[in-house]
Amino acid sequence: MTTILDGKALARQLRGKVKDEVTQLRAAGHRAPHLAAILVGEDGASQTYVNSKEKDCEYVGFESSVYKRSADTSEESLLDLINTINKNEQIDGLIVQLPVPKHINATKIIESIDPDIDVDGFHTLNVGKLSINEDTYISATPFGVIMMLEEYGVETKGKHCVVIGRSNIVGRPMSILMSQSGRDATVTVCHRHTPDVGTYTRNADIVIVAVGIPEFLKPDMVKEGATIIDVGITRVDADNKRGYLLKGDVEYETVKEKCGAITPVPGGVGPMTRYGLLHNTLKSYKKKLNL
Repeated sequence: MTTILDGKALARQLRGKVKDEVTQLRAAGHRAPHLAAILVGEDGASQTYVNSKEKDCEYVGFESSVYKRSADTSEESLLDLINTINKNEQIDGLIVQLPVPKHINATKIIESIDPDIDVDGFHTLNVGKLSINEDTYISATPFGVIMMLEEYGVETKGKHCVVIGRSNIVGRPMSILMSQSGRDATVTVCHRHTPDVGTYTRNADIVIVAVGIPEFLKPDMVKEGATIIDVGITRVDADNKRGYLLKGDVEYETVKEKCGAITPVPGGVGPMTRYGLLHNTLKSYKKKLNL
């Protein structure tokens, strides 16, 4: 029987632990941890995601601030805002919601964030620390995936893991984490120039898909009993009240019949990503207060 890796339920449980810890810290006289987010433009998915983060912060007892800027905001203005937040000792974590408008250099924006409050784990310094297995902020999505594998007891040692996608946000850090000592998976990274991706996935014990192509992974690409982690989420036009459906990178209903464990979309990796941000913000907060 296929195990459904319920990220929504697991994230709820882990958020409860963060809430309990924050309650104890506040009772001891400490201020609340503070997560700030910058949202540029009117992208619906980004707004929904930031709203969810605000609700998460409220639940666990964090302070949260959202700095909304119009789509025509200049890069210089955004850099000034980030610099101001960097200097605010009361803010423990800062994220800039991606994507940003095309006239803004996303790399320049990310590099301007103080690495000590870069709770998305995107800054070059934090990525470099991850690559040499130093303590750092792990990108929220890869961190959430690792937590899910650990909490559900998915064996990684000596297993063949295929990561589909090589983005700096998910694919690359995911491949590093899965191969690190302690997890010890043998990792193959596939991407758009990989011929016949199924050649690799059919021999994989664990497949992590992050390509942004709805239902990319089909059942004939999956080994019987494999663990399937679906990072993708795309709005697909549909004749319903919302006007769209949310689809993952995996053809869920058919692959579910063949694999041993699988994450649903929605309700799989997404909630765990949001938990990763809470975890990193609490980590930054405790570091600032020497706790």
